[in-house]
Amino acid sequence: MTPGYDQLVRLLKSLPGLGFRSAERIALHLLVEKPERLHQLVEHLQESAGTIGPCIDCGNLSDGDLCSICLDENREVDSICVIERVPDLFAIERSSAYRGLYHILQGKLSPLRRIGPEQLNLSTLDKRIKEGSVKEVILALGNDLESEATCHYIQEEIIGNQEIKVSRIGFGLPSGGGVTFADEMTLKNAIESRRSFDVT
Repeated sequence: MTPGYDQLVRLLKSLPGLGFRSAERIALHLLVEKPERLHQLVEHLQESAGTIGPCIDCGNLSDGDLCSICLDENREVDSICVIERVPDLFAIERSSAYRGLYHILQGKLSPLRRIGPEQLNLSTLDKRIKEGSVKEVILALGNDLESEATCHYIQEEIIGNQEIKVSRIGFGLPSGGGVTFADEMTLKNAIESRRSFDVT
């Protein structure tokens, strides 16, 4: 094969969820079977890169300053569901179990990987809570030690002694599992069966 083709396969293989065979199939599809789709894909990727960015409030994908969820007047604005990444938001929305707002941390605390509070989207969460309209924070992070440490940090350092209900999902999520890959019914049960989160 040509160096250009090999490079394309390597780049596709570097994407999440794609192995060598999947990357090869996509490359051949775009180059041989449907070359017109390649130009459409390149144009759309370039356009998206220039227009889509994080919502300034929650961190969700947005075409403007605020995402469609933060702009939705039918959402319950006194509740914030704290999640790790954007795919977690998509998964919870598919479950139809939650109608409040979100806050995306873009990761979780991990001393081993040198991820501290300053690397996460915590300052905006602190600001939103201090504005005073939040009555409940739902900690919808995975069921592992890093997620647990992140929940404790938010409870102690961000919420502190403020009169805010703090709850934690977990029912139905396997040990070490995250939100993104849980099925819709499991997530629905996890949200509806959330329990009070107390660090003491």
